[in-house]
Amino acid sequence: MTTIGDITSRLKGMIKAVREDAFITDRFLYSLALKHAKTLVRRQDNENKIKTMDSLFETLPCVELIEISKIAACCAGIKGACTFRRTKDPIPNTIGGSWGPIIRGVSTIDYSTYFNPTWSMIFVDIANSTDFKYNKTKYYWYHDHHLYFPNIDYDAVNIEAIWEDSINYLKCDGECVLRQDEHIAFPDYLLTEVENLVKADLGLVIQTLGDVNDDKQSNLRT
Repeated sequence: MTTIGDITSRLKGMIKAVREDAFITDRFLYSLALKHAKTLVRRQDNENKIKTMDSLFETLPCVELIEISKIAACCAGIKGACTFRRTKDPIPNTIGGSWGPIIRGVSTIDYSTYFNPTWSMIFVDIANSTDFKYNKTKYYWYHDHHLYFPNIDYDAVNIEAIWEDSINYLKCDGECVLRQDEHIAFPDYLLTEVENLVKADLGLVIQTLGDVNDDKQSNLRT
């Protein structure tokens, strides 16, 4: 699978083919690639082509949960008793899909139980239904960079998602992988399309650099 270092090297090669003195950082190049990739991945997710790609997903283990009120969980409309937990810290940025962050699975630490995604407003309706006491499904929802969980007593969960940012600093217990050696956060088959879109962006950047350099040279001559 393509790494961040691979794609930035290819993009830098395209720049040098046009302008030898153009200085653009790897970070900037990957930010352009990721910007376009997120749009393309959202389109692919709408066609149900993303969640089957195992190589794109990475599990963040043992994400700590804390107890919160039903008001903090946006569930004030629930009539009966209900308890809530939420991820203690905001979860890292994920690639967004058609219906929100592309999270493929949320489970207990031992993977014995998986949670069903929903929204707080839908859960309020579920909790207020007459047969809710027979409902054994475990739910979660995403809001403002946190996951929320009703009626559970777990202290932590695992989250499997396509992470926009590196999560190595959160989970590595030995030697961490260098950022440039990490895999890109989108499928390889989108690589050519992403590169073409970045090339169009870079055309404007390179032209701007050229205009600035030409102006500097003109000022030196006067």
